Amino acid sequence: MTSRSQKGSSQEENAAGGAGRPLRVAIVITRLEGGAGILALRGAQAMDPGAFQPTIVTGSGDRLLDASASGLEVILEPSLRSPIAPRRDLLALRRLETVLRQRNFDVVHTHTAKAGTIGRLAARRAGVSRIVHTFHGFPFHEFQSSARRQAYVSIERRLGRITDVALCVGAGVATEAVRRELIAPERIRTIGVVVDGPDRTRASMTAGTPEARRRARIALGLPADATVVGVVGRLTYQKAPEDFLAAMLALGRPGVIGVWIGSGELDERVRRRVRALGVRVVLAGERADVLHVLPAFDVFVMPSRYEGLPTAIVEAMICGIPVVATAVNAVSDIVVPGETGMLVPPHQPELLAAAIRYLLDSPAVAARMAAAASSRLGAHYGAPQLRAVLTAAYSPASTAAGRSPADANSR
Repeated sequence: MTSRSQKGSSQEENAAGGAGRPLRVAIVITRLEGGAGILALRGAQAMDPGAFQPTIVTGSGDRLLDASASGLEVILEPSLRSPIAPRRDLLALRRLETVLRQRNFDVVHTHTAKAGTIGRLAARRAGVSRIVHTFHGFPFHEFQSSARRQAYVSIERRLGRITDVALCVGAGVATEAVRRELIAPERIRTIGVVVDGPDRTRASMTAGTPEARRRARIALGLPADATVVGVVGRLTYQKAPEDFLAAMLALGRPGVIGVWIGSGELDERVRRRVRALGVRVVLAGERADVLHVLPAFDVFVMPSRYEGLPTAIVEAMICGIPVVATAVNAVSDIVVPGETGMLVPPHQPELLAAAIRYLLDSPAVAARMAAAASSRLGAHYGAPQLRAVLTAAYSPASTAAGRSPADANSR
């Protein structure tokens, strides 16, 4: 591992336990990609290396080079993969338990449902003293059968008994965790996504300028005078790309260009669907310069079936782009209907199209919402806020009083 600066505040060293060395933290995530991967990586990068020594354990991801370039140690575990496969999942559990035991980690911090299940069980079996999990959203949602949904809730409740702190991305996610009784309320913390650094500053300063729009459209190969409606997100079931295509068809405006930035397991299926529908949609693939190309959009769209708090919406607001999103989970934390954007029910592309049409036809209203969204964000969603929450979550003193003897003994 490439070491980073060893300077840290005495406060954070005390939070780490005052052991004279940084706390060893294993950050376990199935894929280091998408919004969850970005937040996991930025959290690791934000931590004071004088107090914490983070190691990322993952099965794959397009952010691996970013992690290595920032001096983070990365352990690849190929058996840690998203689809449910009992034999491979048991192998991942055994291998992860071995890694955690051999490396003597002080804290295990898991992200996403699969890694959250395997990682927390492995941490318990390895005798790790502190377990933290981040809910970016939930594996259960309204588009599943009742039996499957209840099975997922039951699993999460059991895992909640061995979890010291649950970090929920957005108030909507935190509220759902409380309502579903996934973990004791005193162990729940609400966090935000992180969009920080010089790219954010530049995007904020150039938001809405003709030059930013021109450069973004050149980068995406789009006509300078086109009307553009775009999405940033993985091509997955969760993000509902088929609803975006249906909305573009229902929009009934052949001159409007749709753009989807991102890739995923539905890539080829979506391409076939674009050809079958005959809609004018550009599939731009993965890009590392999202804040630079977002100004190409006249309207930003998030058509997801379920979400946590999407980083892409925050990025769109920073860039001054009016937002239409589905009313799911924590999206309403930042998309306030009629004030900072528009919300529609999930899986209703006709209503999604109507909202897009309204913003395109009402530029003054769209501009007002975009300005209100940017103002509401202020300096929030930066690394300092996340660093403070993680420092507290990794501290043994932060929730020791709230853990019941039964839970402690079960470890």
